[in-house]
Amino acid sequence: MVERDFSGLLAEIADELAKRSPRSEALNRAAKANLVDGGSHTIRLTEPFTPRIVSARGGRVTDEDGHDILDFWQGHLANILGHNPEVVTSELARAFAAGFGLQLGMVDRLQSEVAEILCRRTGSEQVRLTTSGTLANMYAVIMSRAFTGRGRVMKVGGGWHGGHPWGLKGSFYDPTDGIGFGGVDSAGIPLALTDDVIVTGFNDPERLRDDFKRHGDQLACFVVEPLIGAGGLIPATREFLNLARELTHQCGALLIFDEVVNGFRFHAGSLGSIYGIEPDLAIYGKAIGGGMPVAALAGRGDVMAQVGRDQRCRVFFSGGTYCAHPSSLLAAKTAMTFLIEHEDEVYPRLGELGEQMRQAIVRGFADEGVRARVTGSSDELPFGSSLGMVHFPYDEDTVIDRPEKVWNPEVCDVSLRDRVLGPALLLEDVHMVHGHGAAATAHTEQDMQNLENACGRVARRIKPYL
Repeated sequence: MVERDFSGLLAEIADELAKRSPRSEALNRAAKANLVDGGSHTIRLTEPFTPRIVSARGGRVTDEDGHDILDFWQGHLANILGHNPEVVTSELARAFAAGFGLQLGMVDRLQSEVAEILCRRTGSEQVRLTTSGTLANMYAVIMSRAFTGRGRVMKVGGGWHGGHPWGLKGSFYDPTDGIGFGGVDSAGIPLALTDDVIVTGFNDPERLRDDFKRHGDQLACFVVEPLIGAGGLIPATREFLNLARELTHQCGALLIFDEVVNGFRFHAGSLGSIYGIEPDLAIYGKAIGGGMPVAALAGRGDVMAQVGRDQRCRVFFSGGTYCAHPSSLLAAKTAMTFLIEHEDEVYPRLGELGEQMRQAIVRGFADEGVRARVTGSSDELPFGSSLGMVHFPYDEDTVIDRPEKVWNPEVCDVSLRDRVLGPALLLEDVHMVHGHGAAATAHTEQDMQNLENACGRVARRIKPYL
């Protein structure tokens, strides 16, 4: 492994950012008086400090210091139409003017309308709405355990399914002592619980067969993303997903597709349907909400019935106080309806912009002699992909097809991507988080040219340290 010392470069970048953005820097320091680390979501708290945003529109955000920043993070990859799209905000404005939109705590027609859209577009039979992908994933596991009467849960190393007890194992890579994705990711989780979480390999059919052979009769479910998100924006192979469906059928476990990143991202429906594979349960979030907090657990009627009131021993899936919030569901209905009605325009355009984004990054670095690769595309996707994640492999011939290659510091320069790239791009008025990016319909070809130019300037800055 190449040991690169970026301490001098990081100090240089931090000094420039502080001079460039004094208001954001001061607000970050002040925020730490009352907020742990100065914020409420760890991944947003970038070093040396986080730009504090005052407005966002389309493909750009404006910070407290007046910088107009080209944003490819797009709300944790949720804002498929860009920030605050008028098609959604105008509907919300009309609803508020009519006296509808804040917390209701009762039932309105939007709940059934959103559920009907999801069932119609994904093939699910029943839906239960909630506020986050974490909650939906947690309830999917609980329901699977109740339905099968089994205790064990299987996931892939590098898969992120939210910060719930069964999800906090095997998500983060530990290079020490050969642990890899085998560790528990959080303090405070009972070992008796995490012992029931089996971590297998993404896009590794041989290992998947072996793990099912050893644990299949104890498994309640296997949860996997058809295109893994935090693990590298890598598509699953058709062989791997077909095998997952075959093995879960054989052993009586449920197959759960976590489509929080995938759903409505590549077409107006599920990614599972593109592969032609029907899971038992699926989780949706991000793009379906139109910029508002909406998530859904959907799937087979007999499995979803576990939360019904007529069950003798039901799964208590209450959803939370703000579940099915009126404004959130209005945004979800509006956004999904727009994506469905304009599917043949929106998704080819997103695919084009995504390809331009990925190529812009690679060219920008390559022109300055820095090797970069960008995952996120797949030949399986009829409209292409709007996603991309940046990697800096040491070897020219490295194929990045598994999370182990994304996060192993002997394969890729993880520090360069996670510690240097973000703040260096921010000096060029471009925003990405840990190398993750997504094109939105609001982005333009000029934005992609600006991204390429920014990557070129970043490459010139970092090259002396490589």
